[in-house]
Amino acid sequence: MPAAKGVCTRKGLFVTSTHSRSRPAPRRALLVEDDEGVRRSLQLLLHGRGFEVRSYASAVPLLQSDQERDADVLVADYQLPDKNGIAVLRDLRARGWQGRSVLITAFPSQALIQEAQGIGFHAVLEKPLQHHLLMAALA
Repeated sequence: MPAAKGVCTRKGLFVTSTHSRSRPAPRRALLVEDDEGVRRSLQLLLHGRGFEVRSYASAVPLLQSDQERDADVLVADYQLPDKNGIAVLRDLRARGWQGRSVLITAFPSQALIQEAQGIGFHAVLEKPLQHHLLMAALA
């Protein structure tokens, strides 16, 4: 039975998620972030924690590939040049993808958190990211 789990940002925004203790840690991650420095930093973090990372600077190349099929997790920036992160997850869910997902944003709001929860994001985290919160959300 999954246990309830929450992830909190510096400003106290809270999104609940579920975490199954019996499931092994995800190993394949999709990352979509348009800021090259942030993307590279997250690639290094995730790789260092044992993830195989496929990263994209925008949504369309990710959605045009078939790489999402075997991915365990998605880390998506909200504000991307071609679609927002919520649209990315919506498109992936429409294809049947069921992995864990984290939305990252520099401008969190209650409305954004509610929208993200509604589409199925497990957490919404504020930039600059606190790495331990991201890793907890992906566990």
